[in-house]
Amino acid sequence: MKAATLDAFLNSFAGAGDERRAAIAAAVRQLAKAAIGIRQRIGEGALESTFAEKRGVNSDGDVQQGLDILADDLLLEALRHAPVAAYASEELEQPVLLDADAPLAVAVDPLDGSSNIATNLSIGTIFSFLPATGGPDQNPAAAFFQPGANQLAAGCFIYGAQLALVLSVGSGTHVFVMSQRLGTFVQAHESLAIPPRTQEFAINAANYRHWDEAVRLYVDDCLKGEEGPRGKDFNMRWIASLAADSYRILMRGGVFLYPGDRRKDYGRGRLRLVYEANPIAFLIEQAGGAATDATSRILDIEPESLHQRVPLVFGSAREVARIARYHLDPSSIGERAPLFGNRGLFRA
Repeated sequence: MKAATLDAFLNSFAGAGDERRAAIAAAVRQLAKAAIGIRQRIGEGALESTFAEKRGVNSDGDVQQGLDILADDLLLEALRHAPVAAYASEELEQPVLLDADAPLAVAVDPLDGSSNIATNLSIGTIFSFLPATGGPDQNPAAAFFQPGANQLAAGCFIYGAQLALVLSVGSGTHVFVMSQRLGTFVQAHESLAIPPRTQEFAINAANYRHWDEAVRLYVDDCLKGEEGPRGKDFNMRWIASLAADSYRILMRGGVFLYPGDRRKDYGRGRLRLVYEANPIAFLIEQAGGAATDATSRILDIEPESLHQRVPLVFGSAREVARIARYHLDPSSIGERAPLFGNRGLFRA
């Protein structure tokens, strides 16, 4: 059977007479156009004039690359041509009011993993659609303080070997790949299903000494492999691009951990709830996985600020549940006996 194009998928989703669905379809189309432009600029590498530029820091203190700002500008301009009430971004301190009467609020991380640009690794754009909550007098930031469970759609573009779009409109998680031959996005995977079990985890092991004991114990048990309490060997992966790590887990399973730790300003995690954790959690749950802050469901958290940070654990559902047990009730993990008797591989 011939694969559906993104346009055909969105036309089917929008149907006739549903204003909100039509708005989602229109906004996704505009984001797809912007992503093609972003991919072209990324593809120029060091030849792109903004490639190596440093633009200071964003509102949350992170160093901005020239391409971060360029991507943000392209996405904002694209969404001016869609029925979007407010636009929020990692690169902007406050949301931008676009059309107070429109039904959508869109939050984005314009260029996730941008520190990988110079090394030619995969990076991405992450986005979240929420229902707009007010009229002309409404604070444009208000819509972004809804829990992630209220999301209408979410997705990410991956700028890697292929330009891929991972998208959920609330009925499964689907993958579209840009076909240069056809000049459009074509569906490559329909209704992904993340395996509930895994033998692969993603974490930045360089931060081991800063982790809480629960995270150390979990990683220790995985690294002990077949001879340890898990009784099987694990692989460890870490790309340092949330979008790219998410794509790998959606494709073949696994679990991702970015915990809070004891470093300054890392106690509440480092990833942003509104435009990173929430959309990724939506995609993962729609594919049968789970996403938590190590103990509680991400999509149930009510944001307190636009750039709020949060710990993030997501992926294969059983593994995410196991990690929660390491935090809440390690004694319930029967194969860990004696509970704290084994010394970690990274410890003397």
